Amino acid sequence: MSNIEEVEVRGGQGQVLDPETYRDSIGTMEQSGKRKWVFPRKPKGKFTNYRNIVSYVLLAVYFATPFISINGNPFLLFDVIDREFYIFGQPFYPQDFFILTLGAIASLIFIIVFTIAFGRIFCGWICPQTIFLEFIFRKIEYVIEGDRNKQMKLDRQEWNGEKIWKRSLKWSIYVIISLIITHFMFMYIVGYREVFRIVSEGPFAHPTNFIVMVLFSAAFYFVFAWFREQVCTLVCPYGRLQGVLIDKDTINVFYDFNRGENRAKWRKGEDRKAAGKGDCIDCHQCVVVCPTGIDIRDGQQLECVNCTACIDACDEVMEKVGLPKGLIRYASENEIENKTSFQFTGRMKGFTIILIFLMGFLGYLLYNRGEMEAKFIKPAGSTFFVRDGKITNTYNYTFLNKTNDKKIVTVKVIEPAHGEITYSASSKIQVDRDKISKGTINISFPESEMKLSKQNITIGVYDMKGKLIDSYQTYFEGPFKLQF
Repeated sequence: MSNIEEVEVRGGQGQVLDPETYRDSIGTMEQSGKRKWVFPRKPKGKFTNYRNIVSYVLLAVYFATPFISINGNPFLLFDVIDREFYIFGQPFYPQDFFILTLGAIASLIFIIVFTIAFGRIFCGWICPQTIFLEFIFRKIEYVIEGDRNKQMKLDRQEWNGEKIWKRSLKWSIYVIISLIITHFMFMYIVGYREVFRIVSEGPFAHPTNFIVMVLFSAAFYFVFAWFREQVCTLVCPYGRLQGVLIDKDTINVFYDFNRGENRAKWRKGEDRKAAGKGDCIDCHQCVVVCPTGIDIRDGQQLECVNCTACIDACDEVMEKVGLPKGLIRYASENEIENKTSFQFTGRMKGFTIILIFLMGFLGYLLYNRGEMEAKFIKPAGSTFFVRDGKITNTYNYTFLNKTNDKKIVTVKVIEPAHGEITYSASSKIQVDRDKISKGTINISFPESEMKLSKQNITIGVYDMKGKLIDSYQTYFEGPFKLQF
C-alpha cells in the first residue's frame, strides 16, 4: 500500500486520505454524515461480460426453478407452514431436520473456507443482492436516465417535466419488478400452482397473503431503489466477517501499488519510469465505476464486493495509453507486495480439497438418508397376553416413504430370531411415494424364549427383493420372572 498522503476531491469537498485515516470514512457518506448517492459509470469489459453471463444464468435458474419438477415433486420447495420440503425433487420431513441442520453447518463452513481462500468473489458474482441490483434495477436505470453523467445531471436539476416522467417511469418499473420477485419467492414456499390460485382469487379472498406480499414487495423496492449498496456496506454481516477471515494469501481485487505509484497524470510520449512515475495515471475511472463508491487504490476495504468493475475500467485505460493491463487485478496481498506472479499455492490446493469434500458431504446428506423411516410403538396402556404357549405384544407401526416410488414392504423380527408376526391386514404393506402408512401388528415369541420380563427386540422392514430398508429397536414385555 502506498505511503503517500493524497488529497482527493469527492462531492466538491477536499478530503485528506492516507493509510492511517482513509478507513475512518465511508465512500457513500459525506463528512457531515449525510448520505452521498453513488452514480457508478456503466461498466464494460471482459469481466463484466463474464458476470453478465453468470448473472443471466442465475436469473434464469431463479425464475425457472419453481416450474421444474422431478417425478412429480417440486425441484425446490420450502413450505414451512405445511412442513413440506423438497430439495432436488427429494422430499424431506421434520424427521430429517438433523440433515438440514448438518447441511446448514456444512454450508457455513464452506463459506468460511471459500472466503479464506478466494475472498468475496461470492459477493460480486453470485450474491442475489448484487445480481438483482446490478443486472436488473441498475440496467433499467441506465436505459431510462442514461450513464453516470446524465444521472448526476438529472439528480441536480429541478423537478421539471423531464425529471418527473423519467423518475416516475423508473420507479413504476421498479414496483412491478419487486412484485414479480416477491411472487416468485412465494413460489419457493407454497408452489407456483398455489400462487397462481391465490392471485386469480384476488386480495379480498386472501387478505393475509396479500398484506404479506405487499410488505415483501415494499422491502424489495426499498432495498433496490434506495438502500442499494448500503446493504453491502452497512448491513450485510458477511462483509464484516471477511475482515476476520482474509489474510495476505487470500485472493481479492487489489491495486498493484508497486507498479502504480507514484501516480501522476498521463502525458503523451513521456518516459514515466525515467520521470519517477508509476503506471497509474490518476484518471479516477476505477473510482467512478465502483458501485460502492470506494477507491480501490486505498487498499483492501470492507466495502469492496469484488465486482471487478474497477479491473475492467483500469484495463481499458491501460490499453488506451499503451501500458500493461493488470494494474488492478485478482491477486493476493503477498503477490502484490513481493511482485510475484499468481500461483495456485499448496494452501489454496488444500482449501480447494476441503471445499470439494464439503460439497461431497452435502450431496451425501441429501441422497443417503434412507428410503423409509419405520417406527413400532406399543399402544398406550396395552399389555402382553399369553396364548398357546406364546407371549404376544401389539405394536402400532408408522411407515414414511421418503422416495419417489411406491413401496411394498414386509416386516420381520431380526433379533431375537424366533419372533412371529401376525398382521391386522395383508402381510404385504403398500406405502405410496411421499406418504405415511399406519397399521397394527402382533409379535409373538415362544414363552420359553423370553428370559426377561422386558426385553429389547429389533424389527426390520424389507422390500419385495428381501433388502433391509430400515430397522427399529423397541421392547417386548412378558410375565415377570425371578432371576436366580
